[in-house]
Amino acid sequence: QVELVESGGGLVQAGGSLRLSCAASGRTFSSYGMGWFRQAPGKEREFVAAIRKTDSSTFYADSVKGRFTISRDNTKYTVYLQMNSLKPEDTAVYYCAATRSFPAVQPEDYYYWGQGTQVTVSS
Repeated sequence: QVELVESGGGLVQAGGSLRLSCAASGRTFSSYGMGWFRQAPGKEREFVAAIRKTDSSTFYADSVKGRFTISRDNTKYTVYLQMNSLKPEDTAVYYCAATRSFPAVQPEDYYYWGQGTQVTVSS
C-alpha cells in the first residue's frame, strides 16, 4: 500500500511557474514508476508526465513537453512536477499516481492515487 499526498498547487498568472510535490508513504516508493495526471472540469483525466523507478527516465504529454519537468527523490519518497510557462489551459486538478509500468499513460495502469491539488492559471 502506498499513500500519496500532493501539495504546491495554487493560483498563478499565465507565464508563471509552480512546483508540485507528491510525498509517498512507505519505503516501497522506489519500487514504483510515478506519474502526474490532470483533470479539468467536465473533462477526462489526462496524462501529463511519467518517470521510471530505476534510471529516472521521463516521458511527457506533447501538450507540456518543454514546459514541465518531472523528477523524483527516492531518499525523500517524493516526486515533483516543475511547471513553467503556464497557460490558462493548464488549469486543472493535478494528481500523482504510482505504477509498475513505464511509460504508463493510461489511468488504469496506475495502482495508487493522491487526492489531487488544484492549479489555476489566470489569463
